[in-house]
Amino acid sequence: MSQATKRKHVVKEVLGDFVIPTENQQIVKVISSRGNNLHETVTAQGETFLVSMPTKFRKNIWIKRGDYVIVDPIEEGEKVKAEISSILYKDHIQYLQKQQLWPEGFTETKKQQEKEEKDEAEEASDSEDDESDLFVNTNRCNYQCGESEEEEDSEEGDEDKEGRTENGS
Repeated sequence: MSQATKRKHVVKEVLGDFVIPTENQQIVKVISSRGNNLHETVTAQGETFLVSMPTKFRKNIWIKRGDYVIVDPIEEGEKVKAEISSILYKDHIQYLQKQQLWPEGFTETKKQQEKEEKDEAEEASDSEDDESDLFVNTNRCNYQCGESEEEEDSEEGDEDKEGRTENGS
């Protein structure tokens, strides 16, 4: 199977299938990426441990901090205690909440995150005119892009002169 075909099937499986965790699987939240396809996660009870990403997801599916995943436990693992079996997106989370399978520990944190996002959005709308947080490229010379008042006055005077000559006055 070619790489493109494999990627297509993996993406279709992840996005299309609504997976319900079995009794030995659990839902965890990704806290950070540790590199080498390892991710630090936290359970709804607050336990943190490392999980590995299987080879079928590598370079095909991306996860980031704050995403939720379903993991299979690895019995012989000391540091890496689980392997990712599926990645949960918004639709998957809503489906699990309707089925009453979503962990209570994550329900409270999700509400807090939504409040924080709303607060950040309000702050961003208040400071839309503030350009102090824009990226500054230090490799380019800074040029002022504004016109001075003298240039504006001379342009208005030129327009008046042109308007009189066209009208014949």
